Amino acid sequence: MKSYKYEIVIYWSETDQAFIAEVPELAGCKSDGETYQEAVSNVQIVIHEWIETANMLGREVPPPKGKLILA
Repeated sequence: MKSYKYEIVIYWSETDQAFIAEVPELAGCKSDGETYQEAVSNVQIVIHEWIETANMLGREVPPPKGKLILA
């Protein structure tokens, strides 16, 4: 599977009792896991599926922006 360079935000959800991994640059792209590592692994699969689906539907896939520089 191809490696993507999108920002991933990971946090603990008390409600879900799981780590949540979100990809802000890809609308609705997120996953979860019982551990931090599992959430990262799962969201990498979801990123791939998100991009594959967007390509099949002819939708634009935004390029990774990388780290934002704050002044």
